[in-house]
Amino acid sequence: MTTTVTPISTLFFLFFTLSSATSFSQNHWRSDDEVMSLYQAWLVKHGKQYNGIGEEENRFDIFKDNLKFIDQHNSKNTTYKLGLNKFADLTNQEYRSMFLGTKSDPKRRVMKSKNPSQRYASRAGDSLPESVDWRDHGAVTPVKDQGRCGSCWAFSTIAAVEGINKIATGELISLSEQELVDCDRSYDAGCDGGLMDYAFQFIIDNGGIDSEQDYPYLGADNNQCDPTRKNAKVVSIDGYEDVVQYDEKALKKAVSHQPVSVAIEASGRAFQLYESR
Repeated sequence: MTTTVTPISTLFFLFFTLSSATSFSQNHWRSDDEVMSLYQAWLVKHGKQYNGIGEEENRFDIFKDNLKFIDQHNSKNTTYKLGLNKFADLTNQEYRSMFLGTKSDPKRRVMKSKNPSQRYASRAGDSLPESVDWRDHGAVTPVKDQGRCGSCWAFSTIAAVEGINKIATGELISLSEQELVDCDRSYDAGCDGGLMDYAFQFIIDNGGIDSEQDYPYLGADNNQCDPTRKNAKVVSIDGYEDVVQYDEKALKKAVSHQPVSVAIEASGRAFQLYESR
C-alpha cells in the first residue's frame, strides 16, 4: 500500500484557547479597577501564578497593554476579533520566542521547487468540491497543544500523517510528536524548531512513527531518543511531496484529496491575540 503526504512548507502551527474582551470607544479607556478586575478573572481562568519578585506587576503591565491593543482593534470594522487568550500576559517578542518553531530552509525550498510534484497541478476541466472539512470524514484527531515548545513543525507533520493514514486504512490513530522532537535530530531541533519536509523524511527513513499513547508528548526536549519507542512503528509512509508553489488551484486540489501540512506566518501581535472571525 502506498501512502503519500503532501506538505507545504512556508513559515508554523499552533493551537490556542480563546476568551473575549468587550468593545472599545476611541474616546474612552477602561478604568484601573475594570482592568484589574479583568486581569484577576483572567489569572483564575488560565491558572496563572508568578513566583518572581515583581513578576505579577510586570505581567499586569503587559496584560494592560495587550488589552488596549485588543480594544483598539475590535473598535474597527475588521473581519476578525481579538481577545484575552492565554497569551495575553506575553509581549509579542516572548510569544514568538516561545511558540513559533518552523525553520525555513531556502536550500530545501530551492531543491524542491526545481522538480515540484505535478500530482495536484491544476488542469483545465478539474472538478473540485466547493468545500471540504476532513473532520467530517474522521481524519483529524482532537485538538492538541504544543505548550511552550517550538515544536509546531512536528505537530503539522503528525497531523498530516494521521489524516492520510485514516484515508488509506480507515483507522484514525493519534501519533507521537514527541518522537520527532526527541529523535529527528539530523536537521530538526526539537523545541528550537524544525521543518516538516525533514520530519516526513525521518518517518520514511525510520520505517514509521510510534503512537501518541506509547510515546506521549512532554512539551519539552527530552534530550534523548527512546530507541524502544523509536522502533515501535505504528504507522508508516513511503513518500511526501510539495504542492506547486504560488498555485492556489493546486492547493485546493490537494486539500480536496487529503489533509495537507502547512506552516503560516504567525508572528504578528494580532495573531497572538486572535479570538474569532
